[in-house]
Amino acid sequence: MSPSPLRPWSPIPIQDTAEGLIPLPSQLLRLEPHPYAALGAPYGDGCSPFQLRSGVVERLLRAQGELQRHHSDWCLAIFDGWRPVRVQQFMVEHTIESECHRLGLDPRQSGPELEAVIADVGRFWAPPSPDPATPPPHSTGGAVDLTLASAAGLPLDLGGEIDAIGAVSEPDHYHPSRRSERLDATLEPRLAQEWHRRRSLLRQVMATAGFVQHPHEWWHFSHGDQLWAWRQGEASAIYGGWDPGRG
Repeated sequence: MSPSPLRPWSPIPIQDTAEGLIPLPSQLLRLEPHPYAALGAPYGDGCSPFQLRSGVVERLLRAQGELQRHHSDWCLAIFDGWRPVRVQQFMVEHTIESECHRLGLDPRQSGPELEAVIADVGRFWAPPSPDPATPPPHSTGGAVDLTLASAAGLPLDLGGEIDAIGAVSEPDHYHPSRRSERLDATLEPRLAQEWHRRRSLLRQVMATAGFVQHPHEWWHFSHGDQLWAWRQGEASAIYGGWDPGRG
């Protein structure tokens, strides 16, 4: 019960730099307790989600500096970083089951309804591929889920929850040109404009630091993985799947 393993970036070769994972420094806010660990996701001893490739951490600090040029009292807030494939598997299954329950479906009953749920989840959750040629972005240590937060460490409202399944998660969902497409077409325009402004600012500061955004997720940014290579037109990725035994 997993999404299709193929992505547009799946064929891109990986030439891993062997750059290590490092813990997030204190300058970067962690959103805790970590939501997947709280669900019982099998990280294992010593496997913190709040670690990333060292080059990615450097770029996050650069992005935060750029953000604070625009809003000195805002910061980046890290929701999730490195994710072992076993945790990816756990979360894909959990999300499919949660969506089935929300829709009143039995996740054990095969059929077109279940296939539709799996397809919807697959737009947001990468398949938990154990193949070293197609690692999930988060399993490389090159992908990060994050949002904006106030100086008090409180996440700002960007018009949708991280990990929400649906159109509300698309980066440009609140663009003025898409108002007629939204089910919430009666939403106050000023609120939609502010959410769009915040999402755009997040994308801007992350791009300045060398990150690319997932096409369906306003919160997901990558550097060095296959998604990054695909969006940047690079011949190869520089980060493959990270085995904690390497560190």
